[in-house]
Amino acid sequence: MRVIAGTFRSRPLSAPPGLSTRPSSDRLRETLFNVLAPRIQGAAFLDLYSGSGAVGIEALSREASCVTFVERAAPALKVLRVNLDRLGITKAFRIHSGSVGSYLRGPRSAAAEFDIAFLDPPYDAANEYTTVLNLLGSEASAFLAQGALVIAEHRKKEKLDLRYGGLERIRLLEQGDAALSFYTVKPA
Repeated sequence: MRVIAGTFRSRPLSAPPGLSTRPSSDRLRETLFNVLAPRIQGAAFLDLYSGSGAVGIEALSREASCVTFVERAAPALKVLRVNLDRLGITKAFRIHSGSVGSYLRGPRSAAAEFDIAFLDPPYDAANEYTTVLNLLGSEASAFLAQGALVIAEHRKKEKLDLRYGGLERIRLLEQGDAALSFYTVKPA
């Protein structure tokens, strides 16, 4: 696993041992960030279920203004911190070491409006997609800036809904066994 492009291009990243964390493949991250290219510079990026931090670190490498990592698994948090330290990243990020649900249901700071939110829960936790997308489409929508994108990585065979509250899917990209569903807040 490596950083694809930007400031930290080609630098290696570690992943937690075992099968409980499944990092996004280099190829899928490259596809994701090719789509996000016009929006990533200066964006506030929310990396939910961040695992090793590969997606959020890629966002920082491509000049996102800040990244908030949300992860609760201790082994993944340890690797995330190692990856940030190894790359010399000391600012423009926050780590929330707790569940995604508690983060989204908790108080929002004035600076916590995200231009891009990415979620990649464990594939075996399919109910997390519905829970988190519904939260972002309703009571946690204040976390999203106007015109924000919400992207969910999921199994291609796992069909996500077209709408979750105020979120509406605008694009679906499939690659291998994985897929990326892109959502935005539908106009009132």
